[in-house]
Amino acid sequence: DFEASFIRLIDKVTNGSRIEINQTGTTLYYQPGLLYGGSLEHDCSPSRSIGYYLESLLCLAPFMKHPLKIVLRGVTNDQVDPSVDILKATALPLLKKFGIDGESLEIKINRRGMPPKGGGEILFACPVRKVLQPIQFTDPGKIKRIRGTAYSVRVSPQMANRMVESARSVLNKFIPDIYIYTDHMKGVSSGKSPGFGMCLIAETINGTILSAELASNPHGQGTAVLPEELGQNCAKLLLEEIYRGGCVDSTNQSLALLLMTLGQQDVSKVLLGPLSPYTIEFLRHLRSFFQIMFKIETKSPEEEHKGGEKVLMTCVGIGFSNLSKTIR
Repeated sequence: DFEASFIRLIDKVTNGSRIEINQTGTTLYYQPGLLYGGSLEHDCSPSRSIGYYLESLLCLAPFMKHPLKIVLRGVTNDQVDPSVDILKATALPLLKKFGIDGESLEIKINRRGMPPKGGGEILFACPVRKVLQPIQFTDPGKIKRIRGTAYSVRVSPQMANRMVESARSVLNKFIPDIYIYTDHMKGVSSGKSPGFGMCLIAETINGTILSAELASNPHGQGTAVLPEELGQNCAKLLLEEIYRGGCVDSTNQSLALLLMTLGQQDVSKVLLGPLSPYTIEFLRHLRSFFQIMFKIETKSPEEEHKGGEKVLMTCVGIGFSNLSKTIR
């Protein structure tokens, strides 16, 4: 269901793709076309959140022929995929480091939608670039502030305040500069299902952004979660992410590695926390598609005096350049 919706989305952003699926739905023949872009709309399947579709668009958007401007509808926050809030706070600053920036780079949440019915809507816009800059991003720096959003839809607005209180009770022992916004959407903009959740972002002096998030169980599934518990658990997840450290948080490791691979024929370096299973699989894909191998050096916590094991990833970009970009 959601995979079929994803294939339709890829078909919309490209021009001349050929997609054939056999009758049992077990094999897929895909012949890629040109990445076209433009202004589009897409209704995502409510069984996965918009973050699932957005992650792939973030990888493809800088290489379109026309700047991408797409409205996605569906579930904005769930327990499986990275939420739109997290991608807005972490992935966009990461794209800027590679030289993909400008006024037209944005993710805007028009309506929130919680599972199972969704009803959310977001706008994602991204400019196109001919080439990417190589990066040297090896010093994460110390945490200077924590920001976050506690959102509630179709439940009492008090839920958000209760989450903020409990999250602060944990984080205040770590750092004093904490500000968590409460976001209570009413009426049409609150989607079709009740729910609440929280996204937390820790920012360092060098511009590294680490994130954590939690959402309540979908309406009618599982036991009800107390907002106090959710707030505390989310704060602990953020502290764990800070402990893992690195210059890119675990959700965006693969995006950083992909952009490094597609960079100029120059050395890019990035320091990451422990690699997630997804990233390890992604590195195998990079090897089979681009014949590129990363140099991986482990840094023990003793050298750094902070957090867990780190890995320094180094590669030389393949010098990819976006040939379909229209010249003005």
